Amino acid sequence: MRRWNGWGEETIDVEMNADALRFLEARIGPGQAPVDATFEDACAAIPASRLVPHPLVDTTPSVRALHALGQSLPDWLRLRHGRLSAVPDGVAFPESADQVRALLAYAAENGAAVIPYGGGTSVAGHLTAPGEQPTLCIALGRLRAMRNLDTESQLASFGAGVTGPDLEAQLRAHGYTLGHFPQSFEYSTLGGWVVTRSSGQQSLRYGRIEQLFAGGRVETPAGTLEISTFPASAAGTDLRELVLGSEGRLGILVDATVRVTKLPDFEAFHAVFFPDWESAQRAVRTLAQARLPLSMLRLSNAVETQTMLALAGHKRQVAMLEGWLRLRGCFDAKCMLLVGASGSKGQARAALRAAFSITRAERGVHIGKGLGERWRHNRFRNVYLRNSAWRQGYAIDTVETALDWPGVSAAMAAIEAAAARALGEHGERVHAYTHLSHLYPQGASVYSTFVYRLAGDYETDLARWRSLKSAVSEAIVASGGTISHQHGVGADHAPWLEAEKGQLGLEAMRALFKRFDPDGRMNPGKLVMP
Repeated sequence: MRRWNGWGEETIDVEMNADALRFLEARIGPGQAPVDATFEDACAAIPASRLVPHPLVDTTPSVRALHALGQSLPDWLRLRHGRLSAVPDGVAFPESADQVRALLAYAAENGAAVIPYGGGTSVAGHLTAPGEQPTLCIALGRLRAMRNLDTESQLASFGAGVTGPDLEAQLRAHGYTLGHFPQSFEYSTLGGWVVTRSSGQQSLRYGRIEQLFAGGRVETPAGTLEISTFPASAAGTDLRELVLGSEGRLGILVDATVRVTKLPDFEAFHAVFFPDWESAQRAVRTLAQARLPLSMLRLSNAVETQTMLALAGHKRQVAMLEGWLRLRGCFDAKCMLLVGASGSKGQARAALRAAFSITRAERGVHIGKGLGERWRHNRFRNVYLRNSAWRQGYAIDTVETALDWPGVSAAMAAIEAAAARALGEHGERVHAYTHLSHLYPQGASVYSTFVYRLAGDYETDLARWRSLKSAVSEAIVASGGTISHQHGVGADHAPWLEAEKGQLGLEAMRALFKRFDPDGRMNPGKLVMP
């Protein structure tokens, strides 16, 4: 059973070991375990539903609570402190596109806003009910079947509510994969990936979701939008682009057709250490621009490298590794690169050999597959550390952006410095670290993590988060980065969207949404502010 106020399954715990806790205490001070509200207390605070009865709509407080929020830090604060006054008035679980259309009509008759719900993994405030009007949450989890697999064209069609593991299982039964593995893979959905422009960890081989999304069907208040699949088209505006990144503002994506590939024969992940950030960044830029057929490049800065080694446990093995790296010229400023390759055995091994030749030219030290395979084993488990950190009195939050190569290092430094200033104004320290999660010939994503202490008081902790979010978002904009590389905009990033799109761009987006949603019912307040 999934946690109602945290990440993942209740039966899964990834505890912080004693060395990791000492590591954090030395950098930001000891944490104090907060007192969480119970699920019963949180449900008791939910007001009565304002919706009239409907056979597809569940208005019980417990169901409404479980579909009220996502996984952002302010969402967690509301859940942990039982602040659930603004929640959907009802939750529907349609099993067909016809039922989705009927629910949109029902929402219009009741003057209700509509919030589409996939896996509930949003970290950008996509799921918050507006509060001032009745709200219907339409949960898509029953739209999950693979409807068609065209092996000749390598196209597969699914209900948009299918989660990552279910989608991959259905494809793997036929020898195929989509290859889209965001960190939220276990719970996020195909539809959520499309409408937030998601990027998977191995997008270097498989592509971001915009390369994978071929077509589909969207039910909107104005009617049904059918998007045909073509290998390419010059026939005007690409309607896929209207849906990609639309975040529920157009309507509800009910079916999606995606481009799939044969399962790889071979896959491996290796680790390379560099003596400093400058040599590491030159190496990954060269790798990206060489366009080698790799599946993943993930570069951690020195602080993240130090943090990952501290959290790894196996203290003796880590000490031996660090001693050996010192002999090879990698000291405290060392940075770790993970390199992945997938495909035929010959192709993947050739790509790895070429990659290691490039990394050696920048003094990279290849240490084999041990750490890379450990990362692969834990890549969907590491996010569970948010739960254990909370229990120890620490908050973990992230931001991400993408920039052209000349701005990458400066943006990383500016974001981390902005976080330190913001928490410093509250008399607190922050442990900030960064990695480049996706590499492109043109530039890279910059993904920063912040660990800081919880006060245990809702208002105080919300104020700390707002200061942090505002400061790092301003730093992103000032650095010339996008306000979101892979998490979408939602409500949390919306104040900074104009800096990227311009006033005319925002007006064009509002006009587009109004054409499909004349009454403004679809996920109001998200993506584009009123």
